[in-house]
Amino acid sequence: MKTPLITREGYETLKQELNYLWREERPEVTKKVTWAASLGDRSENADYQYNKKRLREIDRRVRYLTKCMENLKIVDYSRSRRAKSSSAPGWKLKMMTAIR
Repeated sequence: MKTPLITREGYETLKQELNYLWREERPEVTKKVTWAASLGDRSENADYQYNKKRLREIDRRVRYLTKCMENLKIVDYSRSRRAKSSSAPGWKLKMMTAIR
């Protein structure tokens, strides 16, 4: 399988998203889950159910980003290289974007 290519800017965007999810959003949602769990019956507790679902979504996204970032190859795609490479037949760069 081919190694996915990404620009430095694209890699930094993914890295920022990963840091935000792991260091800011996940701890906040974890606090909400803990608070909602302390209220009692979890089967009818909408706050608990929603925040547990959100926590699973965050964890899934964190795993996806971590796995993707391990396999990516960062390419230098500066203006000078773009001008030279655009004339090369059949050369294309596929940019990976964050999927939400």
